[in-house]
Amino acid sequence: MRTATYFFIFLNLSLAMFEEPAVYPLPFLVTSLVEVVCLLVFFGRLTHFAKVTLRNVFWKDTKNICIMVAILLSLTDLAIYGVLRMYNVRSIRWSRIVRPIFLINFAESRQIRRAFRSIRNTLPEITYVFLLFMFSLLMFSLMALKLFGERNLQTAEGLPYFKNYLEIVFDLYVLVTTANSPDVMMPAFDFSSWYALFFIAFVIVNTYIFMSLFLAVVYNNYKKHLKNEIRKLAYMKHRKMIEAFNLLKEEEGAQFVVREARWKQLVKLVAPDISNSHRELLLRISDDEQKGFIDKKSFVQLADLLNIQVITLKIRSHPLGQWMPRVYKSAVSQFLRSMVRHRGFVWTYDVIILINAIFIALDEETPYISYAEWVFLALYIIEILLKVYTYEPRAFFGKNQFWNWFDTLIIFAALTATILNTTLKSTTKYNSQQILDIVFILRVLRLIRIVDSIQRFRVIMNTLINIVPTMLTFGGLTLVVYCVFAIVGMELFHGKIQFFPANSNAPHALECGNPALKDSLFARGKYCKNNFNNFASSFIVLMELTVVNQWHVFANGFANVTVQPAKLYFIAFHIVMVIIIINIFVSFILEAFFVEYSLEKSEVETAIEQKIQELGMGVQEDELQDEQLLENMESAEHDLEGEGGTKPQSKGLVFKIASKRYRTVDALLQRMFEAEIPLEDEGPSFEEILNLSPTAAVPSNLTSESAA
Repeated sequence: MRTATYFFIFLNLSLAMFEEPAVYPLPFLVTSLVEVVCLLVFFGRLTHFAKVTLRNVFWKDTKNICIMVAILLSLTDLAIYGVLRMYNVRSIRWSRIVRPIFLINFAESRQIRRAFRSIRNTLPEITYVFLLFMFSLLMFSLMALKLFGERNLQTAEGLPYFKNYLEIVFDLYVLVTTANSPDVMMPAFDFSSWYALFFIAFVIVNTYIFMSLFLAVVYNNYKKHLKNEIRKLAYMKHRKMIEAFNLLKEEEGAQFVVREARWKQLVKLVAPDISNSHRELLLRISDDEQKGFIDKKSFVQLADLLNIQVITLKIRSHPLGQWMPRVYKSAVSQFLRSMVRHRGFVWTYDVIILINAIFIALDEETPYISYAEWVFLALYIIEILLKVYTYEPRAFFGKNQFWNWFDTLIIFAALTATILNTTLKSTTKYNSQQILDIVFILRVLRLIRIVDSIQRFRVIMNTLINIVPTMLTFGGLTLVVYCVFAIVGMELFHGKIQFFPANSNAPHALECGNPALKDSLFARGKYCKNNFNNFASSFIVLMELTVVNQWHVFANGFANVTVQPAKLYFIAFHIVMVIIIINIFVSFILEAFFVEYSLEKSEVETAIEQKIQELGMGVQEDELQDEQLLENMESAEHDLEGEGGTKPQSKGLVFKIASKRYRTVDALLQRMFEAEIPLEDEGPSFEEILNLSPTAAVPSNLTSESAA
């Protein structure tokens, strides 16, 4: 369901590539039929959601209303546009701007909605800082008008310098982004060196102080509202686990419990993919004294137990040890394998990689450099063969052994490309530049291997891996903003700027097809290909605006071919994308690193590890040789079931907690707040959870003892 929904959402968004102005034009009938199909799918998904949701809950949910309004607006606009097109009347497809609403508001896009809520909750505080910043900008602009307006100064293009107040405001706003520094200062600086003090003061106050203040305010509010949402999730999960216990509980003496048989049935239902041995391990943790039932405190922890990735490891012997035992277990073979396992073997190949990097940077035409490439390839192939000889092959190429797969694929791809390139040169005297490019890229990619060899690099990489899901969320957020501004930009600036090849004789080719750009920085910089003539070009322009450099040249260029207020479009994009969204993304990165470095193992993880060790089926993280163990290779014959299905047998089977690199930031944050909730406490009601404010320390109905 999720995959199908996302497919039609992105299909609907991609229609902008084929509609006028199109990258790849398709008939209007084709694009309109595809859009109608997408809208019907969205309506069907909404109907399905309505059938599984309480009526009063469904109609109170704003996102459902937004989807229905967007579908209605899209159909209405499509019908009007089609009728006007029949009569050759040009109109605007204004409903295309609402298409990103489907990406935001469907139930599958919960993370993107949460990011938008973070922006919405952060806006009030940002507004106060922004108003203060604008006051400072307007004051400095007024001072600049009085200082330089009557000096009859000129810019490098020969235009009047700081004569128009609105132009001064725009130029100083650009200076805040440093995009026009020091150009904007030079006419005044050439007139008098003392005027540099004005610009220095402006940069200190507005660029360094106010922009840093923006980040501080965004980070503080983002952190506050993010933690409030995570706290709601923690309370909601706790509340639902309590309700589940109340539905399944049976009386046992003076307490209520859940029987073992019902517990197993529940786990099989909610987690059908975990093995019997894993399920038996969780039962041993929940029913530590093997009483045949699970009490309330242990039952509430079930969700946490299931969320922790426990890897089942099957110890296997090397095939060569079975096929050629005398040779494989000989003294020479054991010495060779111990050498490969030694840390010095890794360090040796790290040095070889660095030496290879020096050779890559040298001239390829030198014969000795060319021959050296074959030497390095041979060394890398020997490394792979030695590792496969030392470690069990199925473990070495296990699904979680990313670096082993990476090394092997890169080396053999480079070998294939090098042989192919050498063959072409010797037989046909033809040097394929595409093959050479592939060879060079593959050589450079080998250097990435060294990242995993340095401990501090590995910590950073682990954190980056943890934040990848949320980076995808911010990618979706950026896609929404880009789509909206791209569609608006195409309506405002389509056809105003044209790109011509370098040898074109078309009129005004040097001015991007528009005489208004004559002698402008935009035309002299040959930015003609940066236009809003189609969806793809619009995305490229917006990406360049996000980088900020030279964005004022774009703004002035498009203002020259339309009207000067068009600069507001570029200022609005800078405020939304750079000041708000980029700062929220930076805030998330900061929070992710703080959480990654501060949190240790949870109580539930500790309990699992203790039980694994008690059963004699554990492997310590520092003792684990990943290459000797086959992860997730468990099958029915390896289940931990002895007589009666309760007694574990550890022959050839061990467990371990998954590495920290597989934890998500949301899970780590949620764990922080769950530690504050007493396991047996009923907690707040659903209404109180939904109405929790970021400033509320604890729910109102928790006792003082529980809160403490």
